[in-house]
Amino acid sequence: MSKGKDIRILVILECTSCVEKSFNKESTVIYRYITQKNRHNTTPRLEFRKFCRYCKKYTTHKEIKK
Repeated sequence: MSKGKDIRILVILECTSCVEKSFNKESTVIYRYITQKNRHNTTPRLEFRKFCRYCKKYTTHKEIKK
């Protein structure tokens, strides 16, 4: 019995301030979290305020494509 597509999927959350710094060539480090989400209940992209150890503060982390 295969389901086809899984309901719970892994998503990657990426620090938005680290991404901006990497585009400006200030740093090359981008901090990421890995979590799960339910595909049917949360269809839009996730966005959380989490701690970034490179920025040393709480920043917005957004879901990215794999």
